[in-house]
Amino acid sequence: MKNNIYAIIFGLAIVAAAALLGNAFKNRNSKDGTISVTGLGKADFTSDLIVWEGSYSALSANLQQAYSSLENDKKIITNYLSEKGVNADEIVFNAVKTSEKREQNYSETGRYMGDKFIGYQLSQSIKIESTDVAQIEKIAREITELLNKGVQFYSQPPRYYYTKLADLKIEMISKATEDARLRAEKIAENSGSALGELIDAKMGIFQITGQNSNENYSWGGTFNTSAKKKTASITMKLNYKVK
Repeated sequence: MKNNIYAIIFGLAIVAAAALLGNAFKNRNSKDGTISVTGLGKADFTSDLIVWEGSYSALSANLQQAYSSLENDKKIITNYLSEKGVNADEIVFNAVKTSEKREQNYSETGRYMGDKFIGYQLSQSIKIESTDVAQIEKIAREITELLNKGVQFYSQPPRYYYTKLADLKIEMISKATEDARLRAEKIAENSGSALGELIDAKMGIFQITGQNSNENYSWGGTFNTSAKKKTASITMKLNYKVK
């Protein structure tokens, strides 16, 4: 009797194990799970805002004379820019900086003899911000003409920006999301599954580089200001359920 009970139990165990193995085999290709994809949104655009800066200075042993010379240069620069078609409200003259210029003196044997006062160095910087990019670019190239007017002007390379950047970001996010969704649908289709609901979405860092440049992306985001023509890109990582 005892042996019969053991035999029954053993038989039931074999049946249960077979059922479990069969179910595991049946569901070995189960469609339950997730798909993670990354989409890319990219667009080329041309800057519509230019910022150009420069500076000029005056040196004199007399502070008042140095300031007068600087003011005269300011008038010449203002008239020059006005003749070139730059609006007065696009020009910003920053505060005058004053410093003493000194020269170190040494004896014939190389012994330090102290500083010699040369004069007062006054400098002023100017910034032009305009949506007429071509016009300001031309002026920046021709600014050496001020030398003929007696003004030594130090020019910096222009910086380029885009005033519709907020709208462009939205467009890029939309493109990246759509790209990721299409990738996910293709993966699901190729695996014989169907794409389920979206679990979560993570946005990457917005990158702006010069067109056709070899600039590298950075973790904090690249924001090129030296190129007029730029390329914007962003990634979106989406996680979907599979059904």
